Amino acid sequence: MSFVFYYLPIIVAFVALAYAFMRATWVTKQDPGNDRMKLIGKWIADGAMAFLAREYKSLAIFVVATAVILGVANHFTADDTNAMISVAFVFGAICSGLAGYLGMRTATKANIRTASAARKGLNEALQVAFAGGSVMGLAVVGLALGGIAIMFVVFSTIYGDSVNDDKAMMLVLNLVSGFSLGASSIALFARVGGGIYTKAADVGADLVGKVEAGIPEDHPLNPATIADNVGDNVGDVAGMGADLFESYVGAIVSAMILGVAWFGGGGLGIEAIAPGTGMNAVYLPLVIAVIGIVASIIGFFFVRTKEGGNPQTGLNMGTFGAGALMVIGSVASIYYLLPKEGIQVKDVLTGNTDTYQWWGVALAVVFGLLAGILVGVLTEYYTATFKKPVQTIVDASRTGPATTVIQGIAVGMNSTTFPVLGICIAIIVAYEFAGLYGIALSAVGMLSTTAIQLATDAYGPIADNAGGVAEMAQLGRDIRARTDKLDAVGNTTAAIGKGFAIASAALTALALTAAYLTKMNGEVKLNAADPYVLVGLLIGTMLPFRFSAMAMVAVGKAAQDMIQEVRRQFREIPELRPALEAAQRAEHEEREPTEEEAKIIHAADDKAQYTKCVEISTAAAIKKMVAPGLMAVLAPIAVGLYSANMLGGLLIGVTISGVCLAIFQANAGGAWDNSKKQVKEEGHKKYGEAYDEMHKATVTGDTVGDPFKDTSGPSINILIKLISVVAMIIAPLLYSLHFQ
Repeated sequence: MSFVFYYLPIIVAFVALAYAFMRATWVTKQDPGNDRMKLIGKWIADGAMAFLAREYKSLAIFVVATAVILGVANHFTADDTNAMISVAFVFGAICSGLAGYLGMRTATKANIRTASAARKGLNEALQVAFAGGSVMGLAVVGLALGGIAIMFVVFSTIYGDSVNDDKAMMLVLNLVSGFSLGASSIALFARVGGGIYTKAADVGADLVGKVEAGIPEDHPLNPATIADNVGDNVGDVAGMGADLFESYVGAIVSAMILGVAWFGGGGLGIEAIAPGTGMNAVYLPLVIAVIGIVASIIGFFFVRTKEGGNPQTGLNMGTFGAGALMVIGSVASIYYLLPKEGIQVKDVLTGNTDTYQWWGVALAVVFGLLAGILVGVLTEYYTATFKKPVQTIVDASRTGPATTVIQGIAVGMNSTTFPVLGICIAIIVAYEFAGLYGIALSAVGMLSTTAIQLATDAYGPIADNAGGVAEMAQLGRDIRARTDKLDAVGNTTAAIGKGFAIASAALTALALTAAYLTKMNGEVKLNAADPYVLVGLLIGTMLPFRFSAMAMVAVGKAAQDMIQEVRRQFREIPELRPALEAAQRAEHEEREPTEEEAKIIHAADDKAQYTKCVEISTAAAIKKMVAPGLMAVLAPIAVGLYSANMLGGLLIGVTISGVCLAIFQANAGGAWDNSKKQVKEEGHKKYGEAYDEMHKATVTGDTVGDPFKDTSGPSINILIKLISVVAMIIAPLLYSLHFQ
């Protein structure tokens, strides 16, 4: 086998990890600020790592138990898989967890250094925040691609016939798909657990601190402030990293499985015009991933801004630059790897044999990348400050919280239209010009620049934390204004990241569904007139709603405990009450505290019991993440054991409803959040006496939107992918059970 296909992905993966180490080292060397900032940073880092340790300890039990069951089940019940799949499963879980750990460790160092850099200028702060986020992006793609490539090399070496035999290659890829299941399992628990943690803290901090007490966001007098800042890391750094790690792996593995159908062997009854192509279609997803990593690293150097400039422009330059390089590299690699005469492939859905050209495959990859960019641009439009959708929520806040909530829901619902149409166009183009394989490669194309996409997303919580540090360390309004500017862009990049993750989930889930159908050798027929398929569609459509409800109830209950704890501290700790009144006066009059007020506020320094709130969020997250996770794993198994056709319907149903519901929730939450920031930025100068009530109304909207955008919404895309991965994994077992 060619050196390029065998070892280049591993080499590039290690390059990505080496560059991540360099960026992390650079961040660590930056000025961490004064002693107060260092203490705040330590509180946040300790809380984040304590949560991660407890979460991973709980997940280790699940991973070991699942690995044993997976190994036994695959050893005794199917011919085209075996117990080695459990090795890949454990390795996938370890790589996913390690990516989250590395990213969050650097993010918790970058937050105080971003706040410190903001004292020098906006670009300096942007560079530190983005460098911190880039470690997460590089760690994810490095560990994901490296993990897949290592498993592929190991299993290909064990089963040497895979180079020339499609059945042997399918066995290898069935085993490699265990890596995808391990990644998916960790992702769901990380996303749900992190989402419950962060929103329990955020809701408690907002409702009691900002609405009831009237003090600024992230004020040191608020006992939930540290828990809120910890939550930004465990939810939006580790959680999002695990999410895109799973998408990235799922897209590559499903494309490799579908690529087997392009091999000119006899085992699957497929004829190729150019049999000499061999397994190039299987290797192609790995090559595209390699190009994406290189393009992303080059794109990092384009990210910069100037004082008074827009950080979003700097981030966009890096993202679009990487995308352009990715298109050039992908088209060239497809031209080189695939035959110019075209390939005839039998479609497992229709049974027809179609001829596909290399340029059709290139078109599929390009349209996948364009769809991802389109969803990002649309997400920015629907969630950014001073854009029309957010402005409508600001206007609605004049008449209170109810109209604010109603308008936010409407914005979220409206925001589903064009992203869904963009995804549909990408699917149709990919399928028309390259079949099911084209759809899978479209997902790979969309995710190819994950390193820089995730870097811009992880930048968001770092900037948010920097604002919290600036407020708690009382660096002054000028510094807070800079961090707020970074944070407002961070809200948009976080929303773009969620939109990007959801769009990639749609294509990845469809590719995984196609891989499931391929493994079932065409025996599963997705005919909506079949009652079993229809029942599967209905169950699949219901699951995201049930899942969302479970996640939001968990946030609500944890937030109630948080609210009671913050109120208790305000009531029972004697130094907090006079300090709250002094801070409230200064905030209402939009000025720095007077010398006398500052003395009263400083008298309450460190009197708030931050660890109590951290413990509440941690306990709730660990306890409440179990039920949604088990439902996602067990639902496809239970349905598949009853009917393989019903499981096929479930996969389609959960993808359709899940994508729409996830876009709605993520964008509604992002729009509510930025409407609050816009009202606060414009302040009394624009709204006069109406400001106070408008601010309270938008805080209420933001509180409703918090679990939408940070818990249930982003978790849904993992739900649909995990269900699809489980179906793909158990397909050989179901085929043996139902059709042999």
